[in-house]
Amino acid sequence: MDQSPIGLDVAATMPAVFRERVRRTPDAVAYIQYDQETDCWNEYTWQQMADDVSRWQAAFQKEGLQPGDRVAVMLRNCREWVLFDQAALGLGLVAVPLYVDDRPENAAYILNHSYARLLVVHNQEQWKYLKATGSLHPELKRVVSLEKEPKSDAFPLLETLSDWLAGTQAGPLVENECDPHELASIIYTSGTTGRSKGVMLSHWNIVKNTAVTIAASDVHFGDVFLSFLPLSHTLERMGGYMLPMAKGATVAYSRSIPQLAEDLLAIKPMILVSVPRIFERVYAKVMAGLEEKSPLARKLFELTVDVGWNRFLFQQGRGSWSPLFLLWPLLSKLVGEKVLSKLGGRMRFAVCGGAAMNPDVAQLFIGLGLPILQGYGLTETSPVVTCNRLEDNIPASIGTVVPDVEIRISELEEIETRSECVMMGYWKNEEATQAVMTEDGWFRTGDKARIDPVDGHVYITGRLKDVIVLSNGEKVPPSSMEQTMDIDPLIDQSMVIGEAKPYLSAVLVLSPVTWPGLCAELGVDPHDANSLKSEVVRGKIVEILYDRMSDFPSYAHVKQVTLSLDPWTVEDGLITPTLKVKRPQVIERFKKEIEEMYAGH
Repeated sequence: MDQSPIGLDVAATMPAVFRERVRRTPDAVAYIQYDQETDCWNEYTWQQMADDVSRWQAAFQKEGLQPGDRVAVMLRNCREWVLFDQAALGLGLVAVPLYVDDRPENAAYILNHSYARLLVVHNQEQWKYLKATGSLHPELKRVVSLEKEPKSDAFPLLETLSDWLAGTQAGPLVENECDPHELASIIYTSGTTGRSKGVMLSHWNIVKNTAVTIAASDVHFGDVFLSFLPLSHTLERMGGYMLPMAKGATVAYSRSIPQLAEDLLAIKPMILVSVPRIFERVYAKVMAGLEEKSPLARKLFELTVDVGWNRFLFQQGRGSWSPLFLLWPLLSKLVGEKVLSKLGGRMRFAVCGGAAMNPDVAQLFIGLGLPILQGYGLTETSPVVTCNRLEDNIPASIGTVVPDVEIRISELEEIETRSECVMMGYWKNEEATQAVMTEDGWFRTGDKARIDPVDGHVYITGRLKDVIVLSNGEKVPPSSMEQTMDIDPLIDQSMVIGEAKPYLSAVLVLSPVTWPGLCAELGVDPHDANSLKSEVVRGKIVEILYDRMSDFPSYAHVKQVTLSLDPWTVEDGLITPTLKVKRPQVIERFKKEIEEMYAGH
C-alpha cells in the first residue's frame, strides 16, 4: 500500500487527487458519518465514495449541464458534500458552496450572482426559505434535497436525492480532465462590510495550497480528523478535506456544534482544524470551573500549566531546563490528561486559523499538553499563507511562510503576498480585483503585521480598515482588545467602539451561564432586564475589563459598556457564517445605546 502523499506530479486537479486516492487505497476508511435512523456511526471506504461519485456524475449529466456551469451546495458537513464536489468537478462544473446558516437573502444573492444552475440542500425547509425571497433567477433548473420528502406542487424544481439518482449505476469515474488552471470553485467571502464577493479559485490554486501545507505539517497516513468547520469555509475545504485526501487520512463529520463535545469523545480524533472561538469557549469554561474548585486544586492546575508551558519552551529551544520538569508525568496524569480526555484523549495537535488566537488561550492548552498551531490565510489565497510548525511554534505569531509562498510588508505595514495559490480574481467584479492587487502583482491582504528579522515569524498587528482613531489621534486595533475580552468567562461576544470619540466603549453579550453568579455577587436580579443597565453592574464590568486590559496603554481602556444577553447570530445579520462580527450592523442595531454612552462628551 502506497502511503506517501499524493503530489502535484501525480495529480494537478481536485478530481485527479480523488481518483489517485481511490486507486491507492480503495479499501481504507475515507469518511465516518453519524446515521440518525440507525443511531450509529458508519464508515465509508474510498471505493464506496468513488461508486457514489460516479452515480452523482450520471445524475448531473442527465441535467444537460456543460463544463463551466455553476452548481451550488448548501449542506452541513457530510460525505454528500464531498460526493457533490467531486462529481461536479470531475465533469468540469464549477462548485459554489453556500453556508447552511446564512441568511436566505444572502444565499439567494449568491445563487443569482453566480448563475447557479443546480442546488443541493438538506431539506424542503431550506428551499422554502430561499424561494420565499422571491428573487431567484430563472437559470436555476433543479434543486435536490437529501431528505426523503413527498413531492410538492409548490416546489416543482425540488427533487429528492433518491429520485434524482434513480436509474444511475456505479461505474468508472468520468475523467474529463480539465486544465489545472481552469476555474474550480467560486467561494463567496463573509461580507462583514457589504455584499459578498465571489473568490475564483482554480484547481491549481487549491491543490498547490494543499501541497505546500502538507510540506509544512505533520499529518500521517491513517490520522483521523474531526470536521466541524463548515466546508464552505476555505480553511476546512483545503485543510479538512483536500489535505486528508492527499495524505490518506480519515475524516469524521461532527453532527453539530452543540454535539461537538459528545462527538469528540465518540471519534477520538487525532487532529482538529478549528477557529479560535471554539478554544476560547473551552478556555472560558475551564476558567469558570476553576472558580468552583478548592484552592489546592486551583494551585495544582496552575502548576501544571506553568510547568507544561515552560517545558514546551525548553523543547522549542526558547527556554532553559528546570527540575520541575521531572514532575510533568505526574502533573500530566493528574491534570492534563483529565482535561484533554474531554477532547477524545488522543489528539496530537490542533490547527487554528480564520482569526487571531489570544496567546493566553494557546498557552493554557499547550501547557496542558496539546500543541495548538496557529496559521494565517484568506479565501483569496486558497487559503494558507503562513503557519506554525510543531518544532517551531510561537503561539503569539501566525508562524512562518509556507513553501513556495512569498510575503512582504508594505509601507502601510500591510501583508502582501504572491504565489500560485492567489485567486484568479473576483467573479464578475474586475474593479474589486484590481483594488486588491498591487501594480507589480502582489495581493493586498488588508492585515497589518510585522516580521521578526531573526526567526521569520509573522505577527498580526491589526486590520488596515478596522483601526479605531480616537478624537485625540490615538490609534487602537479593536480586534486585539476583543480577543482579550472574549476569553473572560463573563463575555460571549464583544465589539469595541470609539471612532472619533474621546474614549473607548464596548457593546458586550454576556454569558447566560456566568451572568447569574455576577448578579448574586452584586445583589441584583438576573431575571430583571433593568439589571443590565444598572450602574453597579456596568461599573463592575468596566472594572473587570480594566484588570483584563492591564497590558494595553491607558488610552486603550473601555470607559462605558452596553450589555445584552441576546447572542448575535447569522440570522439577525450581526455576524457572518464564519463568526466574524459585522461592525456596521452592530453599530446600527445599538445606535441609541451608543449615543447614550457618549452623551455629554
